[in-house]
Amino acid sequence: MTAKRIKVADVPLRRKAATKLRKAALFKQLGPGLVTGAADDDPSGIATYSQAGAQFGFNMLWTMALTYPLMTAVQLVSAQIGRVTGCGLAKNIGDLFPKPLVLGLIALLFIANTINIGANLAAMGAATQLAIGGPSHFYTIGFALASLILQMFVPYEQYARYLKWLTLVLLSYVAVVFIVKVDWAEAAKAMVAPSFPLTADSFTVIVAILGTTISPYLLFWQSSQEVEEIDQKPAAKPLKKAPTQAPMTGTTDPQS
Repeated sequence: MTAKRIKVADVPLRRKAATKLRKAALFKQLGPGLVTGAADDDPSGIATYSQAGAQFGFNMLWTMALTYPLMTAVQLVSAQIGRVTGCGLAKNIGDLFPKPLVLGLIALLFIANTINIGANLAAMGAATQLAIGGPSHFYTIGFALASLILQMFVPYEQYARYLKWLTLVLLSYVAVVFIVKVDWAEAAKAMVAPSFPLTADSFTVIVAILGTTISPYLLFWQSSQEVEEIDQKPAAKPLKKAPTQAPMTGTTDPQS
């Protein structure tokens, strides 16, 4: 009887252990999508959203209903392109369009990415200066060198593992919701029926929100990370051909 009771008492413990293992396995499976989505919340994006809120209050919340599904759709398509073909967006675009057009698009992307990275690094340096004091330019150069060294000398698999844990920083947004007093009725009203003047400033903020939420570099990053995942796993292979549909039963061969 004692042995049976011990076995019965061990059942909840085993279930809890199995649940923890499933959760750990689920977190381990989170990969390029999680990192790319978190990367969209970059310092320049935070500055853009903060400026939109400071200028127009809740009246720019309606852009969430527009940008979120668009961002999800384009990132999903980019991920599937990388996973199916085993190549990034630049290679796939080059296979379909003339080379001069592709080079022009990549040049525009390079310029936009350079400006965006510079803005992010400068914002990180300024934030560090606000926190601990000192010269912001020194911090900016330090962040730039640290990021470059990590990408060049740390293996992708190890680097991506740390990036997954860094995404937990985004939980700070959830904490802010409970700390700051928000007029939820006013926020819901402004999201459904916004009220703001149709001026150059408002259109500039709308374009900035769209640009920082659906950034081109995210699409290239998403597909490239899918390719990196394939390269790091010998068993994984590009799905270069879509699976053919199984023939319907009961049909006859047209050539017979």
